[in-house]
Formats: sequence, C-alpha cells, structure tokens
Amino acid sequence: MGFIIPRALIATTAETFAEDIQPLEKLYSKMQIVRELKKTKERISNEVCKLVARRYHVRQLLRYQ
Repeated sequence: MGFIIPRALIATTAETFAEDIQPLEKLYSKMQIVRELKKTKERISNEVCKLVARRYHVRQLLRYQ
C-alpha cells in the first residue's frame, strides 16, 4: 500500500483525477489514501494533494512549499 497509492496518483491531472482515484477507493479507505500521500517520498504534485484534500474534506496537504 505504501507505494501503490502514490504511484497510482503520480500522473493524474485535474481532468482525470475522479476517474483515477476510484479504483483506489475500492481498495483503501479515504484516511489510508490521505495518510499515504502525507508520508510518501514520491513526487506527488501539490495539485493532486489539493484534489485529494478537497474530495475527502480534510485539511489541505502540500508536498512542496
């Protein structure tokens, strides 16, 4: 799980996000997805992090300041 979630979202865009996140939601809880994005070392964009935070109504998480 530690590398599956970030890798599945690394190439997503605002246009494809809803479609890309659905398979993950079938396998993992919302909190698992958020937790893995917070701790990953993968280069997940702030854009993807914002999309995840908005979808799950959690505080915005930014990978890069």
